[in-house]
Amino acid sequence: MTLQELKYLVALADYGHFGRAAEACFITQSTLSTQIKKLEEFLGVTLFDRSLKRVSPTPVGQEILAVARNIVEDAERIRELARHVQNPMSRTLHLGVIPTLGPYYLPHALTLVHRKHPGLRLLLREEITPQILDHLVDGKLDAGLLALPVNDDSLRVEPLFYEPFFAALPAGHSLARRDVLKVSELMNEKLLLLDEGHCLRDQALDVCGTGNIGREEVRATSLETLRQMVDMGLGVTLLPALAVGTGPRASRKTVEIRPFRKPVPGRTIGLAWRKRAPFPETFERLATTFKATLPTEVEPV
Repeated sequence: MTLQELKYLVALADYGHFGRAAEACFITQSTLSTQIKKLEEFLGVTLFDRSLKRVSPTPVGQEILAVARNIVEDAERIRELARHVQNPMSRTLHLGVIPTLGPYYLPHALTLVHRKHPGLRLLLREEITPQILDHLVDGKLDAGLLALPVNDDSLRVEPLFYEPFFAALPAGHSLARRDVLKVSELMNEKLLLLDEGHCLRDQALDVCGTGNIGREEVRATSLETLRQMVDMGLGVTLLPALAVGTGPRASRKTVEIRPFRKPVPGRTIGLAWRKRAPFPETFERLATTFKATLPTEVEPV
């Protein structure tokens, strides 16, 4: 019994027709029929019921087929592993990205990664920080782009860049008369925040304190909603640098953006992956690529 015979077995089960299965395997129909018959003789059982319009596995054939699929899939994984050793940047990665970063950084980052590593395929999932961390641990994600710190000893974290915060003020606000603000000047303002679970909410509270949270607890689910709330005069907020120049054209005209005096508040963005993940070279090179050409709005770390 050979691996190739098991592949023929799986193909015939999938296509239910000797001719189509043979074509998919790039062999003649007679060759496929001979190989399946040979396998049945070796095992001493009939694997397929040929009396039906669609060739179907027999009950014992179904059980053998399930094992054969696992063997074929494991063999493919072995080939993938070998290919990754030769070129760790030729693979598929599931990458989690926090929502306050994804829309503003990914267009830049993906263009860069595709140019540097055309064989690397990134499947993106936008999630809040707790979900990304959970899915890194359970293996549903291979890596995550998120704000630091990350307190998990099972993960390796590579800092990528520092993203400053800016104050977003309603048009005509008294603080908008100043070119540069002190963080303390926001202490008495009504601070608009993202909903629970967004790391930017906690970062904004760290910067501005908890005393100026709106009593009605109006919370936004995205930076664009926060921007619109500021535009409506409901309060002030913090925006990460990469998000400052985006958003609807109307709100960009009516929301006043002001930088802070040094030390400028902000957040450090990093790439996280499991320490025990195979082929760490992939993640190390990906982090290096991210750091190679940073957007002008952020600072290297």
